[in-house]
Amino acid sequence: MKLHLQDNISVMSKFSHTDESGKASMVDVSPKPMQHRVARAEGFIQLQPSTCALIRDNEMKKGDVLTVAEIAGIQAAKQTSMLIPLCHPLLLSSIKVKAMLQENGVHIHSEVKCTGNTGVEMEALTAVQIALLTIYDMCKAVDKSMVMNDIHLVEKTKSNL
Repeated sequence: MKLHLQDNISVMSKFSHTDESGKASMVDVSPKPMQHRVARAEGFIQLQPSTCALIRDNEMKKGDVLTVAEIAGIQAAKQTSMLIPLCHPLLLSSIKVKAMLQENGVHIHSEVKCTGNTGVEMEALTAVQIALLTIYDMCKAVDKSMVMNDIHLVEKTKSNL
């Protein structure tokens, strides 16, 4: 099937983040109701056992890897709209980032909450990704085989006020 330019524009305007001409556009969420919104995300960075031991014993030269990663994730969630062009700036009411050391790496879990008219899944995912990148940065001198994987949204919910 061959599509003409006009057909493409008509298809593109049905996407929420494009205007009638197919250009990127921030969605107008003003008609949506204010709701309590929660999103949870997680991810993992695979590390060598020797790297995990250094983290566990707090012997990394750059400091307390898990605490720094958690703080970086919190900061990242607050900056999501500055990093991702079409994300709305949100008044976040809670950000939790937990870094859990395992025998083969670190699992990151985030939970972000707000009361608003759009969701917080991008903030939760950004928190996880930046926490993982922080671990990567803090451990890169001793571990050349790190792999970040399984970064995903666990759930998102909304409920009426």
